[in-house]
Amino acid sequence: MTKTDTHALIAGGGIGGLTAALCLARAGWTVDVYEAADALTEVGAGLQLSPNAMKVFDTLGLSGEIAKRGFAPEALELRLGQSGRRVFSIPVNQRAAPAWGAPYIHIHRADLLDILAEAASANSSIKIQLGAKAADYETDGATARLLFEDGTSATGQLLLGADGLHSILRKQMLGDVPARFTGNLAWRFTVPLDKLASPPPPTACVWAGPGRHAVTYRLRGGTLANFVGIVERHDWQGESWTEQGTKAEALSDFAGWNDTLTELIEAADSHYRWALFDRLPLGTWCDGPVTLLGDACHPMLPFQAQGAAQATEDAYVLAGKVKAGGDIPAALRSYEEARKPRTSRIQAASRANMKTFHKRSPAEQAATYGPMWIAGQLLPGVVRSRLDWIYGHDVTATGR
Repeated sequence: MTKTDTHALIAGGGIGGLTAALCLARAGWTVDVYEAADALTEVGAGLQLSPNAMKVFDTLGLSGEIAKRGFAPEALELRLGQSGRRVFSIPVNQRAAPAWGAPYIHIHRADLLDILAEAASANSSIKIQLGAKAADYETDGATARLLFEDGTSATGQLLLGADGLHSILRKQMLGDVPARFTGNLAWRFTVPLDKLASPPPPTACVWAGPGRHAVTYRLRGGTLANFVGIVERHDWQGESWTEQGTKAEALSDFAGWNDTLTELIEAADSHYRWALFDRLPLGTWCDGPVTLLGDACHPMLPFQAQGAAQATEDAYVLAGKVKAGGDIPAALRSYEEARKPRTSRIQAASRANMKTFHKRSPAEQAATYGPMWIAGQLLPGVVRSRLDWIYGHDVTATGR
């Protein structure tokens, strides 16, 4: 293929879209990224980059900067939300690289987006256009035309929809497939550690309890605490990441919980909330030279912390499939076939964890967490090995 035959369009300039742009540019494509927002910004919150994602970022030459601007947790923990009693603790970063091939890093979303945007802006094969709101697409089977709300358009040999849960490209491809409300509300905010008398542990810690759970971890070299709280509630179904609830509501949702958590809620300046929605695996991700990536095709509930990681894996595999050129629609079908089994399995595991973390009765908690505690005490390696299929996976080696 000639240079003019390797022109890719990406709708969406978030983490998945920019990672895909970098992977495609590395594979010899020229890439135009179209972002609907007027600036590349993320709400103030963190995310977890497990070793399977860090392997991709290492290939892109970004793992050092991510580690520098992030935080390496000591362990993955499960605690009881009310008492704070630890169920198990899996050491990660002194063992993650040997066991899983890369470190485990927590990073602020805005910091990761900055790293990706800086790398994309420095790459002569990538152009980013802001304020470009996709409205539709057309394809003749060989090329794709992306149409924008202002009446303009762009044409390429590959069109990638990295435009999230409410993807315009997915709607055009498959119709308006409604997302399913999970019955859960998520709270999210960050707090400087110097404002806390009892900061959360330097781990990725799940605090489980009746009908709700929380996750705490540290960001920016350990100077910032991140809080995510999931509550089973049906009285509110707003989806905006920037909508705020109140401190009183958040405290009510976690009343009687461990002081570490209630202190975090008290100390936060803003309390963002949004309802959690889900989709079953789609029938297809592809339409000729058009395909989807990340939340556009497999939205991940946060209960395995794999949303960003799976979009990152998608990006690498996609670029590998079209690297040699040739029949782009066939390459995109191969990308879907390679990725769908894994992403569907992780979607299912995330749904299952929602129930695991929310056991209501003392009997249910004892039946679930008791064996976990025993395994953590007697067979910690076995507990850790249950994560091997997620964290040990390496798309840079397997291509899928």
